[in-house]
Amino acid sequence: MANLTLRDVARAAGVHSGTVSRALNPATRDRVSPETVRRIDKAVRELGYTPNPIARSLRTSKSHTVGVVIPDLTNPLFPPMVRGIESVLDEYGYSPLIVSTDDDPEREATHISALLARQVDGLIVGTARLGDTTFDELAARGTRIALINRRAADSGLDSVTADDDTGMSLLIHHLAVLGHRRLLCLAGPRNTSTAVARLRGFHSAVRAEGLDDDAQLVVECASWTAAEGAARFAEALDGGTPFTAVVAATDLVAMGCYDVLAERGLSCPDDMSIAGFNDMPFVNRLAPPLTTVAVPQYEIGREGAQMLMAALGQQEHMPRTVLLPVTLTVRGSTGAPGGRRGR
Repeated sequence: MANLTLRDVARAAGVHSGTVSRALNPATRDRVSPETVRRIDKAVRELGYTPNPIARSLRTSKSHTVGVVIPDLTNPLFPPMVRGIESVLDEYGYSPLIVSTDDDPEREATHISALLARQVDGLIVGTARLGDTTFDELAARGTRIALINRRAADSGLDSVTADDDTGMSLLIHHLAVLGHRRLLCLAGPRNTSTAVARLRGFHSAVRAEGLDDDAQLVVECASWTAAEGAARFAEALDGGTPFTAVVAATDLVAMGCYDVLAERGLSCPDDMSIAGFNDMPFVNRLAPPLTTVAVPQYEIGREGAQMLMAALGQQEHMPRTVLLPVTLTVRGSTGAPGGRRGR
């Protein structure tokens, strides 16, 4: 049968069309009795009915889509977050529209304009930069927004991040117990809350452990990439300031350090200990496997999506900031300082 409607399903199931609508919407399905849901599902199967999302959006003034704005989908950190987002959106009958900005503000603006033109019901954003008022302005105009893996200072936006300060404290303590005193910090871009929090945690932990707090041992990476990590690490090795371990603000930056050691005939951890942050997929397969702080990537995505779904159901919404716990994963890339280390 062509052009089937909710009324056709309702007639076959012996219920009102509004009951069919509630039963077919994951967000309201539990408001319908199990027996009625079974009758409606049976009618849907027998008739071959497929819900029309366009008709539903016209009827409810909602598109049941959410824009997901990611800085770089090739970065292994973000796919688990996206899967967490999808798991929640599926439960509520929403679909994600995913865009990758390549950390380019102009590209981001273009994608966001396109998402809003498609009338997404809200945005889940992993690209927020410190000092950028874009998302505050959108929220002021009524767009529901949840930030993941990012926070915005003095912002009225929902956000969920890992507990970066605690993670850095765990990592520095581990290196201090091994006997390291001079640590090179390859920090992330300081226009992001993640980089600022991890650098703050690094300084705090170094001081708490009584290690050398040398400004020359902090180097900012312009991007969260292996290439940038390799370039900055090579410069540090050639710069003459001694250190025995590297603390990278993300695992990709740490992977760049591996490349430099291999090029120079050095080994990890015999010549240099290397530690990362995030516990991205596959870093346990590096040679040696990477010591890193495990961030709950999937759970960050789920929590961000839950926040947005809650906000969409409220006229007056009080934003929340959530920090999820992290753990230290010790592997073979860190060891006690050896005789050949020191540059």
